Amino acid sequence: MSLRTVIFGKPKDLKDQSIFHQLSLIPFLAWVGLGADGLSSSAYGPEEAYKALGEHTYLAVLLALLTGITVFVISAAYRKIIEAFPHGGGGYVVASKLLGKPVGVVSGCALLVDYVLTVTISICAAGDALFSFLPPQIHGLKIGLEIGLIFFLTVINIRGIKESVLLLAPIFLVFLVTHIIAIGGGILAHVQEFPTTVAHVSHGFQGGLSTLGIVSMFLLFLHSYSLGGGTYTGLEAVSNGLPIMREPRVYTAKRTMTYMAVSLALTAAGLLVCYLLWQVQPVDGKTLNAVLFEKLAEGIPGGGVMVVITLLSEGLLLVVAAQTGFIDGPRVLANMAVDSWFPRRFAALSERLTTGNGVLLMSLASLAALSYTAGDVSKLVVMYSINVFLTFSLSIFGMLKLYVTEPQGKPHWKSSVVTFAVGFALCATILVITTIEKFAEGGWLTLAVTLALVMLCFTIKRHYLDVAKKLRLLEVSPRDLIKPTNAPLPPLDPSARTAAVLVGGYGGLGIHTVRKICDTFPGVFKNFVFISVGVVDSGGFKGESQMEGLVHSTEEMLSKYVRLAQQMGMPAAMRFGIGTDVVQVGAELCESLVQEFPTTTFFTGKVIFSEDRWYQRLLHNETGGALQKRLQVAGLTMVVLPAKVI
Repeated sequence: MSLRTVIFGKPKDLKDQSIFHQLSLIPFLAWVGLGADGLSSSAYGPEEAYKALGEHTYLAVLLALLTGITVFVISAAYRKIIEAFPHGGGGYVVASKLLGKPVGVVSGCALLVDYVLTVTISICAAGDALFSFLPPQIHGLKIGLEIGLIFFLTVINIRGIKESVLLLAPIFLVFLVTHIIAIGGGILAHVQEFPTTVAHVSHGFQGGLSTLGIVSMFLLFLHSYSLGGGTYTGLEAVSNGLPIMREPRVYTAKRTMTYMAVSLALTAAGLLVCYLLWQVQPVDGKTLNAVLFEKLAEGIPGGGVMVVITLLSEGLLLVVAAQTGFIDGPRVLANMAVDSWFPRRFAALSERLTTGNGVLLMSLASLAALSYTAGDVSKLVVMYSINVFLTFSLSIFGMLKLYVTEPQGKPHWKSSVVTFAVGFALCATILVITTIEKFAEGGWLTLAVTLALVMLCFTIKRHYLDVAKKLRLLEVSPRDLIKPTNAPLPPLDPSARTAAVLVGGYGGLGIHTVRKICDTFPGVFKNFVFISVGVVDSGGFKGESQMEGLVHSTEEMLSKYVRLAQQMGMPAAMRFGIGTDVVQVGAELCESLVQEFPTTTFFTGKVIFSEDRWYQRLLHNETGGALQKRLQVAGLTMVVLPAKVI
């Protein structure tokens, strides 16, 4: 067994009819894999909002109420998005379909930056939490630990999403249990003092009106609410991750969204109420949650141990939260790669049926962000907050536009319009205030990186369109190859010289290759066999019906080449396979074909550019050359015919 197999696991079998069922997630596991991002934000979101109130802590009651309302409004909007886009894609697909492809690219790039920072901030915050229990002498090891955690998550995500979620589920459960006990106990312990608390809030509110005035008080509250915007991050993850849900996907996703919304709303709002009830004040070197939990544990036997377990579970949950970036980031990247906004190789699945290239890119980008910020969570929070609400705002506005302009056939459309309008207003408010207040503190960097990524996408798309246009200039009309004849077509002769042509699709490159074979080797080959591999990428790996569609489309494409060869007076046949690795499956098909047609020469076409550029190898795969080398090792002859584009 190779080291690679030991680390990443054995390849998955696409012929296994139960493979989709095995890899998909039930609502609870989806809640663990995708909901941890939202729950982990309770470690810093409510704290930032509460601290922004200053001495006006009486406003925490309204803040808790609005926090809960915001969670449920955004989640309700995303439940509608799940219904409208049952195949997933989240903010990128929603914005592309409803607001136009350019807006979709902006939303997609914002999501990618968001998910990179999700990984980085979660790991760095986890490092801070874990090292808070350790002596200062070893704090220099923190960055090394964080790098190790990113590597660990990279490996388990390349192995498979379900495996990674199962591994991290116990941490999620410990966090839930400890925080339910802490928040529930914190509120119940002050039940008898509720009248006093109500009087304190009422007195504080009246005093605030007299000293601040209604306008200043409202602006202070709005400022605090916006700075707590990190609380709502992660709510979009379910709509992005629909392809990994167990059938029926929409039902599973909506149920997962309900779990996320209820758990996040109760945790975030509960913490804000507990801060007020227990009169929590900031302490240097400690989070507000740490101060709160220590107050709760005073005088309780074993309370100190409970505090450590609770805070430790909070720190480890942040590691689980980074999982969201590794699950949804590569999936957004793959969706954009399918549409040619990024190199198409990012849509490819590994032999473990994961978007391995995307996972590796997310890992490298997260390490770069970690290196740039030196693991400083305060810098990362600023960079992280803006893109979340940019995507929220675009997605919800797109749905609002859809329901206003096309209400026909949409049940409860009036209430849905209200939900989308309120959701957009809340998200846009947080986006604008956060951008203005945090622009100089690092917000500019997030916007600059996102803009640069958008420009890169349009550059890549333009390249692919230019190449496609130039390839069309090489096309030969099939009529120019057809030789009219009334003679009956001879049967395939296994003993005759055979030209096996590997094609990826019916079009200019494939037809150009057939013409080159006829022109270069006139009368040599008596049989044509067309070979293709139906590539299972992230666009097609969405269920058994999509697999059947891939088989059908591959057969249909090859049958066009077979008819073309037959019209040229040449006996022809086709062979195809389905897989994630074109070279491996293609080589197996070729080696099998030689057993049937011993005198076979293999051909494929390759796009050749007039000027060699470094980026061409990244944007265009080297399948032809890799397959040629593989066949040469097996003692088979393969000719790569060039198709030069100017």
